[in-house]
Amino acid sequence: MITGELKGKVDRVWDAFWSGGISNPIEVIEQITYLLFIRRLDDLNTLAEKKARVTGIEEGILFGPDQQNLRWKNLKDDEPGVMFTTISQKVFPFLRGLRGDGSTYSEHMKDARFTIPNPALLSRVVDMIDDIPMADRDTNGDLYEYLLSKIASAGVNGQFRTPRHIIATMVAMMNPQPTDEICDPACGTAGFLVSAAEHVREHHPRVLTDAAQRKHFHASMFHGYDFDSTMLRIGSMNMLMHGVEAPDIRYRDSLSEGASGDADKYTLILANPPFAGSLDYESTSKDLQRIVKTKKTELLFLALFLKLLKPGGRAAVIVPDGVLFGSSTAHKELRRVLVEDQKLDGVVKLPSGVFRPYAGVSTAILLFTKTNSGGTDHVWFYDLQADGLSLDDKRSPVEANDLPDVLERWPLRNSSELERDRTERSFCVAKDDIVAQGYDLSLNRYKEIVHDLVKYRSPLEIIAEIEKLEIDIANGLTELKAMLSS
Repeated sequence: MITGELKGKVDRVWDAFWSGGISNPIEVIEQITYLLFIRRLDDLNTLAEKKARVTGIEEGILFGPDQQNLRWKNLKDDEPGVMFTTISQKVFPFLRGLRGDGSTYSEHMKDARFTIPNPALLSRVVDMIDDIPMADRDTNGDLYEYLLSKIASAGVNGQFRTPRHIIATMVAMMNPQPTDEICDPACGTAGFLVSAAEHVREHHPRVLTDAAQRKHFHASMFHGYDFDSTMLRIGSMNMLMHGVEAPDIRYRDSLSEGASGDADKYTLILANPPFAGSLDYESTSKDLQRIVKTKKTELLFLALFLKLLKPGGRAAVIVPDGVLFGSSTAHKELRRVLVEDQKLDGVVKLPSGVFRPYAGVSTAILLFTKTNSGGTDHVWFYDLQADGLSLDDKRSPVEANDLPDVLERWPLRNSSELERDRTERSFCVAKDDIVAQGYDLSLNRYKEIVHDLVKYRSPLEIIAEIEKLEIDIANGLTELKAMLSS
């Protein structure tokens, strides 16, 4: 995370937004995102100008001769009042009409609104952004993560940020490869896609030195959908700040008919979809209804994941506990499909405090592979009881943390984990046992509790002790009476 002077500047700017009348953290991040994008456009334009001087081909130049005052390098030094007028009356109309750089960022800026209330606040924010070393990807990413960490309340439709360390664990378990096509159909701020990109960079550095792999990494590896235009802007910028140049971040209601065009397209899905309750049948994809007839969004998203994955594709997704043991026909059928028709690899039970202060819902991570031909021999279960933070609203750091143990045991699920007793933190359950339990996937259905043998004294011994105590009390009372009457 960022520390020191830059962190202090962010905090002061945040306070200034608050005192300036903008108290919605998402709106604050959105306004900062616009200004980051304006700075990025100037950097892109500078690169295009340098290229044009070498090649003689003017391509990618965004600002014309009469638009030079809109460039970051020029407007950042303007007097606050002039800067305010230029950005509000000229730069934002320019952003809304921009299609020049061909990126998803420009597409998401078409309905950009400038809401910074006064020149003084704008000047402070511009100074902060200008101090950021944009060439340093780590600083950029950490800055944006720090901004996102300030979203302290749940959004609409059940949206809330997935904790970064839970995302990192899920990504590490899936171990994304340079050839993967990764999708989050409910991407929000793009936390899963960012973490996957960081994982690939760290474990496969060649992805940025090989021309073909670099092109795939920047333009076709990462795909995210959301139907909240603000989240799309924030998610796109989050990817950019973490060094992914042109991710496919698109407006889409993932459960609608429009999603069917991406069937069998992705090799990896990482997601924490919203648990918004029920939808109307009329507004839901008929293809998904054919997989599972339900109005429940959590079940429809699971059906969507199976549809979007290529055969052999894998998924790590967060679901509410009800998916594991729900008794409706749709719940049972979807679990049957995962166990019988696909390959259910694992279930990680999360403690109920993981999503505090946003929500106290009990959840689990489902890990599965799309095969269309079965393949589930056994399912690996893990009872995660601590994630390194307290499970109350404060979420303060604590020593207890099962996440490293999860990552250590996950690769052993087809070997030594098979021998572990069901009294352990992790264990495997044979497919036949799961079928016999009606495809119930709740961990408590299979975990065995060991009760310590406690040896109690005989009743006669206890009675004798009570009688002795009563005699001592009676003697004490007799002595007390004697003392008071003397």
